[in-house]
Amino acid sequence: ENGVDGRAIRVGTRRSQLARIQTDSVVTMLRELYPDLHFEIVAMSTTGDKILDTALSKIGEKSLFTKELENALERNEVDLVVHSLKDLPTSLPPGFTIGAICKRENPLDAVVFHPKNCGKTLSLLPEKSVIGTSSLRRAAQLKKKFPHLEFRDIRGNLNTRLKKLDEKEDFSAIILAAAGLKRMGWENRIGQLLGPEDCLYAVGQGALAVEVRAKDQEILNMVSALHDADTVLCCIAERAFMKHLEGGCSVPVAVNTLLKDGQLYLTGAVYSLDGSDSLKETMQTGVSYPHQNEDGPNDDVQHVGITAKNVPGQAQEAAENLGVELASLLLSKGAKHILSVARQLNDA
Repeated sequence: ENGVDGRAIRVGTRRSQLARIQTDSVVTMLRELYPDLHFEIVAMSTTGDKILDTALSKIGEKSLFTKELENALERNEVDLVVHSLKDLPTSLPPGFTIGAICKRENPLDAVVFHPKNCGKTLSLLPEKSVIGTSSLRRAAQLKKKFPHLEFRDIRGNLNTRLKKLDEKEDFSAIILAAAGLKRMGWENRIGQLLGPEDCLYAVGQGALAVEVRAKDQEILNMVSALHDADTVLCCIAERAFMKHLEGGCSVPVAVNTLLKDGQLYLTGAVYSLDGSDSLKETMQTGVSYPHQNEDGPNDDVQHVGITAKNVPGQAQEAAENLGVELASLLLSKGAKHILSVARQLNDA
């Protein structure tokens, strides 16, 4: 009945174990919704998977983990692609849209300790202990909070990073997204969860996104059943905040969102690379709007690259405006200077 009967729906994914687990979880949901359809997974390697000896922030390519997948989507070799939302730039290439954002896993960052530091927390680690992270955002916040620690770059997929931690004495601990550890079934490795008071998270962290061709109405309708309305609104606000700041992975930008009793609260912050300079503010807006049938020419309005037909349009607009207003507030207080210095230092 949705026009996709009888053909295999090809789902693109990165080859890494975590990417496969994430894609499998999305395909499982789709199979439950559409038991008559046949789904086929197509795995490929991306630039980010191939360049492992350079810091992410230094490669300077916004679509590190997404470009090859989008090329396959464009060439019609796959029908949809599953990403970690935080890997997707706030401006997608023309012709693409995020057709679904699934219910968010815990978005917080987690500390995984070397076995010899089991039972400790960051504040209890000895002076000059080395912490591995490939994220400028994490390093900037934690340097400020834990000045006795040193932060060093660590790259590779989750398996590689945990192996580097466990088998060598180079790192006392590493910082990873709690969501990835949980999806891999390694929750027992989490030694400390970093709450918003320690470390604000990355835009979109913990959420999975399904990217499709914007004009492929059948696939768009099919995947839109996966949208989780609360997650969509939080992520629209976060992405609008980042986009208005012109942040990317080469600058430390961080967020925290909360949706409660129809109010969306967004905390956003920018940091200098060493965390000494920062700006942080919180704003809120109402997002409880009734769902209207918004058929017609504005049927597929995108908000920061997201098409969410089953989430009230006014609520999406309010969320996007919240992100823009918070970014404008930080810019008026000097965020542009902090970010441009961070960018220059990182490029250097």
